[in-house]
Amino acid sequence: MNEQDELLKKINELAHKAKAGTITKEEEDQQAQLRKEYLKNFRASFKSRLEMLRVYNKEGEEVTPEKVREIQRKKGLRDD
Repeated sequence: MNEQDELLKKINELAHKAKAGTITKEEEDQQAQLRKEYLKNFRASFKSRLEMLRVYNKEGEEVTPEKVREIQRKKGLRDD
């Protein structure tokens, strides 16, 4: 299991405790912190995937938006 899976597993365990009404204040705080960390990691991963994306039309010509191309150039992901 990777870090994201572990975070999600712990978040779900705490959610089940909350639903059952057996969660403590400390666990609620931990759940909130874990959710923030999970979302931070998710957003970073999603942003990275978008920044690496290249779009092609039916003729096989690249039509990646210029804004994405600029980001890719700054990160050294393309040399055009």
